Amino acid sequence: MDVIVLGGGLMGTASAYFLARRGARVTLIERNRIGAGATVASFGNIRRTGRHLSQLPLAHRSLKLWGEVEKMLGRDVEFRATGHIRLIFDEGSLADMRAYAQAARPWGLELEELGPREIRSRFPGLGPEAIAASFSPHDGSGNPRLIAPAFAEAARKLGVEIVEDVDVETIKHAGSGFIVTTSKGSFAAECLLNTAGAWGARVAAQFGETVPLDARGPQMGVTEPVPHRILPVVGIWTRDKDYGAYLRQVERGNIVFGGAAERVSVDLDPGHAAADPARLPLQLRAVARLLPAIAKVAVIRTWSGCEGYVRDMLPVMGRSATTPGLFHAFGFCGHGFQLGPGVGDTMAELIMTDRCETPLDDFRVDRFSRTA
Repeated sequence: MDVIVLGGGLMGTASAYFLARRGARVTLIERNRIGAGATVASFGNIRRTGRHLSQLPLAHRSLKLWGEVEKMLGRDVEFRATGHIRLIFDEGSLADMRAYAQAARPWGLELEELGPREIRSRFPGLGPEAIAASFSPHDGSGNPRLIAPAFAEAARKLGVEIVEDVDVETIKHAGSGFIVTTSKGSFAAECLLNTAGAWGARVAAQFGETVPLDARGPQMGVTEPVPHRILPVVGIWTRDKDYGAYLRQVERGNIVFGGAAERVSVDLDPGHAAADPARLPLQLRAVARLLPAIAKVAVIRTWSGCEGYVRDMLPVMGRSATTPGLFHAFGFCGHGFQLGPGVGDTMAELIMTDRCETPLDDFRVDRFSRTA
């Protein structure tokens, strides 16, 4: 089977790799460079905590693949299962965490509740005012700058053709498949997989499928290296967006952080947000609540990118409702990094076998027209 994959981020490169492993002849088309969109703007969080419950089967599938990815791709993409801790500072958030933990248990996610003494003894320096925390020991982080190129390189070795820096001019569905005309020639295939990220809704709209999606850019930052080692990824349970911060320390000592600052709207042409230095103080105040020591550390770089946010904060995944041979996997709402390998494996299974062991019904592209 021939498949064209539109979009060369983590979802697209992982899909291309797993499709090729299943015997498909794959062409991947990317408007920019591999991994230059939402993937490179990602924080690198590999977490299941706090996800919509219907995402957990996909998240579990993906976590297993993260554990195999270095052997599978032949490259260290810095996946480290150091755990994921979410600090809690008020009783309302503690109630939220406990309710989520109870609801998630039947879905296969076990969260450990930590009290103040356990937080101080196990993770010194974190959240001195925290009254509790959740801890998921098998989650962790990976390097967003390494993962998509690693999947792309492995896919090339399996025969995938990767076309970068290309403008897509037309996408047409003929009786036997699809023809994609680009600035570097035309490509034909039986199936088309739309992994175009924030541009995914534009592709779907060409086939009569409307998805309410907004393009937004996060604000991320990284500090100078510091010697203290914070092992887990650190986040917070809160309903207040001004406190929604998160951080992780990489092995080189730098602390990567994000959250708190509102994600800004992005014009899809050219499709990249710029970081705003004026918003940095708000971010750092929120991050300092999790790690007070960061107030004494220099920030050396900030960045942004472009992510696709669907109205109901769930991705679009699965078959097209209008066009045979068309499949979608986009709109991961700023929390798709953990899901990436699982998305690729799932879409390859669906396209090549016409079935899928992971439930995708909540992610159907026609859910908006069905509820209109």
